[in-house]
Amino acid sequence: MSEKKLFLLPDLGEGLPDAEIVEWLVKVGDVVKLDEPLVSMETAKAVVEVPSPYSGKVLRLAGGAGDVIETGHWLVEVEIDPSLPQRADAQDTGHSHGHKPAAAVGGTSVPNASPAESFGTEVPPTGEDEADAGTVVGAMESSNAVRSEQAIAVGGVKAMPAVRALAKKLKVDLARVTATGANGDVTLADVKRAAANPVASAPRPTPVGGPSGPKPLAERPQPPAKSFGAKAPPTDSDAKLDVDDPVRGVKRNMIRTMSQAHAEVVPTSLMDDADIHAWAPGEDIMARLIRALGVAAQAVPALNSWFNAKEGTLRRHSRVDVGIAIDSPDGLFVANLRGAERLDAWQIRGELNRIRDGVRTRSLPPEDLRDYTLMLSNFGVFAGKYATPVVVPPCVCIVGAGRLYHAVVPVLGGLETHRTMPISLTFDHRACTGGEAARFLRALLDDLQRPN
Repeated sequence: MSEKKLFLLPDLGEGLPDAEIVEWLVKVGDVVKLDEPLVSMETAKAVVEVPSPYSGKVLRLAGGAGDVIETGHWLVEVEIDPSLPQRADAQDTGHSHGHKPAAAVGGTSVPNASPAESFGTEVPPTGEDEADAGTVVGAMESSNAVRSEQAIAVGGVKAMPAVRALAKKLKVDLARVTATGANGDVTLADVKRAAANPVASAPRPTPVGGPSGPKPLAERPQPPAKSFGAKAPPTDSDAKLDVDDPVRGVKRNMIRTMSQAHAEVVPTSLMDDADIHAWAPGEDIMARLIRALGVAAQAVPALNSWFNAKEGTLRRHSRVDVGIAIDSPDGLFVANLRGAERLDAWQIRGELNRIRDGVRTRSLPPEDLRDYTLMLSNFGVFAGKYATPVVVPPCVCIVGAGRLYHAVVPVLGGLETHRTMPISLTFDHRACTGGEAARFLRALLDDLQRPN
């Protein structure tokens, strides 16, 4: 009797409870070998390939592209081929099920499972729990991540998962893209060029007798944002109306994070204005904001902290790692600009450009989207002077920069108009006092108001 096994979706290293299928790299009936990639999965942070823990024939796949699979639920059923290499039972697969325990590492045996069994059926896993890596943006512990960075050929096109995800986002047919990468791989740059030239990458007609290879995608390329503070490509008007669309990917994670923040944090806000009349022409606003955060965090470390309410501990950080809130068509990202207190304006701008490009192409590694020590939102680039931005635990503060405006100020018995930056500070009042927050804001404003 042949042995059948269900492979359960592992924790992909980010502590998130589910992931979305981007593309199957196998189909029912294929013979897959140990550690060959099965599927590209998109989490709220990255696109990763999941390798097979078994060698054998693929019997069932849990859904198609766009379907969301919960961590610990079955992903694929394989009929084991004893003539092919198999992993020893005691051998570590590198998979971890942080949210649900599993019967066997990476999967569970199903000696007589029926291929006609419903996709919605769960196989109740058993065994010992592994520690949950957590779901808090900025505090996710690293776990046994499943990653493969090799380009995979699908339909005759070789490309990395991140490249395929970008092509899907920009609605570019990879089969029409000229590959310039090593070994004929399609690169991120190739996809961007194709998106900017829709005629050259127009979808091919479907051959008589049915499609061959990937299905062509409708061409509606979205040009990249030109500057860090610029609004992402306008997609709001393209949204479907009067339909109940499922919330997935980054926005699903944003819902979880905001709900947790609302339930846990005791927020209090302070607001004031920075007079930036003394700035030289062409000053980099974001670089100045981040420098000022570094100065304020070193002056009042209580605001550059992580608060663990369960343990009753407060960790004051020596480093200033700024979580930069970035709006995108996919949802809100918070990218980590590390060691801000040690960087000059040019270095800060270089890091901001790298982060901006990484968010746009979804190529930032997960470690660049966590572990920041305080947060910054430059919402004023869109609209609004003051706000009460949300503190995401374990951080204890977030600074918001509003829309610059000209204010009339008294100077030596007369009146002048000065350029002014509204600043909003929201802090977790459980972790720091009003005095600490006010001193932090004062230090921030003092640095912003310096000529340079």
